[in-house]
Amino acid sequence: MNAEWGRRIGLRVVAIAVLGVLWQVTATVMDNPTFIPSPAAVWHRLIQTSTVHDGTRGYSGHLLIEHLGVSLRRILIGSAIGVAGGLVLGVVMGTVGWIRVVTEPVVTFVRALPPLAYFSLFIIWFGIDETPKLWLLSIAALPPVAVATAAAVHNAPTALVEATRALGAKRWQVTRDVVLPNALPEIFTGIRLAVGIAYSSVVAAETINGVPGIGGMVRDAQRYSQTDVVVLGLFAIGLSGLAIDAVLRQAETRLIPWRGRA
Repeated sequence: MNAEWGRRIGLRVVAIAVLGVLWQVTATVMDNPTFIPSPAAVWHRLIQTSTVHDGTRGYSGHLLIEHLGVSLRRILIGSAIGVAGGLVLGVVMGTVGWIRVVTEPVVTFVRALPPLAYFSLFIIWFGIDETPKLWLLSIAALPPVAVATAAAVHNAPTALVEATRALGAKRWQVTRDVVLPNALPEIFTGIRLAVGIAYSSVVAAETINGVPGIGGMVRDAQRYSQTDVVVLGLFAIGLSGLAIDAVLRQAETRLIPWRGRA
């Protein structure tokens, strides 16, 4: 097990090193920092935006960690609201047939919409403060959880459900003790997808009045063609996303130890 783990880590380190070399070679050949900044330029921006330099504090008056912290707070709050709503809606859709027929097209419709399609509407309704951003991330995160939960609940083992009912369990007890535990693997998959969609939507959520915020920082840097800041912001979003996904995978392993076993 330790040898296999070490081999996987080694392969990932080699892959990252190869990508870094290709990045450096491409930046050198292109010789256009506005188009492709070098790794050194992005590293310099990392140091600059993480410290107070010549009286300038980070980027737009906020350190990189502060931008990232604000965005993570928005993502986590929006994801939590979306996941909670998706779980409730998914359970209802999976257990009540007529509600599934009515709501499934609506959920599919919302899932197909790009975030910017309804963000403008939220701005009209709620202004430009935190409310439209949280609404956007919540709505973006809800459909994957609702769809995964509804499918898993609807496809619960019929024999096990009927046996539980035969023993005198009520409908809510069957759902709590049989259906939901059986649906947990698919629900966790939906949650991971929902958090990923929330991450991918944060730049859209911070299009308006998004500073401080990592997405707002990226949008502001894009306006001034500061490509190194844009790349740095993308790295910050991606790496923090990997960290959150790793936490979710660990939680999944602990809560659903039987997943993947015969």
